[in-house]
This record gives sequence, C-alpha cells and structure tokens, in this order.
Amino acid sequence: MDEGTYRVLPGRDEETWRFLDRDTFETIAVPIEGHNVPVEDLHPGYLVEAELDWGSEDPTVRSLSVVRPTLYTFVEDADPIFEVAQSLWEETRAAGEGMNATQTYNTDNKVNGVCYVFADAGQPSVFDDFRAGARPLEPLVDRINDQADTEPAARELFVLRPPDGTFTVVTIALDKDGRFAETLRETYERDAPDEPLV
Repeated sequence: MDEGTYRVLPGRDEETWRFLDRDTFETIAVPIEGHNVPVEDLHPGYLVEAELDWGSEDPTVRSLSVVRPTLYTFVEDADPIFEVAQSLWEETRAAGEGMNATQTYNTDNKVNGVCYVFADAGQPSVFDDFRAGARPLEPLVDRINDQADTEPAARELFVLRPPDGTFTVVTIALDKDGRFAETLRETYERDAPDEPLV
C-alpha cells in the first residue's frame, strides 16, 4: 500500500487518470473504474489524499479524500486568446524571452488571477507536458497559495494553446467559480462540471 497526496490530471485516454505525486512529481496511471471508492467522480485539478494498492498490474484506490477541489481545464486550439495573455505574449516575444507573467484584474481593479505565457514550439509541446504532468503546474499553484493572506483555496486553472501552437497560456483564477473563471469557461465553451465529491 502507498499513501500519498496527488494532483489528478487527465489520463492518456478516457479510461484513466494520471495521479501526480506531490512529493516526487512522478505520475501514476490510475484506471477510472474498478475501485470501491468514487474515483470516477474526480476531476482534473483535484488535490487528493489516496491509498493505492499495488496487488495487481494497475493500482487500486483503497481510500480517497479530496483535499482541495481545484479545477484544471486544458484547451487546445484556443481561439481567441484573451487580450491580457495575447499582449503579454507579444511583449515576451519582443523581449526575446521564453516566458513571462502578469496579474489580471477585475473591473474594480482588484487582482483576480495570474497569467503566464510560455514559448511553445517543441515536441512534445509545453502544453502536452503540462497536461501529462511531465512539467508540473504545482510550482505555479503553490506560488499563488504561498502569497495568499488566507489558507490555500481551490482555484480554477486554464491551460490554453492557440491554433498556431507558438505559445501556451496558463491562467490561474483566484476565485473558483468566480466571475473571471466563469468568463474563461464561457469563452472556451467549457461548462462547469458536476462535483458530487465536494
């Protein structure tokens, strides 16, 4: 039995999740079905504590609890890229840099998120590496939580890749289900999921 804290990521297919070990940053392929706990009700981005049984070829989840129901949304061929991210990318490219970051603000000029851009033209792409956990998003999320005045909260994180694939955007909405996250969901036609575990 292995006990650990894991970030849930999309699997290699629709029948698996990837569990990213928060200590080692290694990923484990976990079948969505075949457990006595509701693994099928998880969503990408959830931070969970789980006990894994390695008595068979694929691990079986023996116990499961959601620590924080953060949500990750991955959008390929994202169009349009919202204005703040597009402007940040143009500034980054003009400066000859490979990445950059800025805060985002609501209409009351209060910080509602953080936007990162990464140059992305390789194989595998930065987008694919983020999605698979080969390049963990954890440091970006941890940085937000470490700077917050309150206990770490559930966020909504959007990873966007435009059709030309020249860069990848990572945007963290500070308020899960807040107006900024809702706007991004509407823009990229991603409905908020049902969340029976929270």
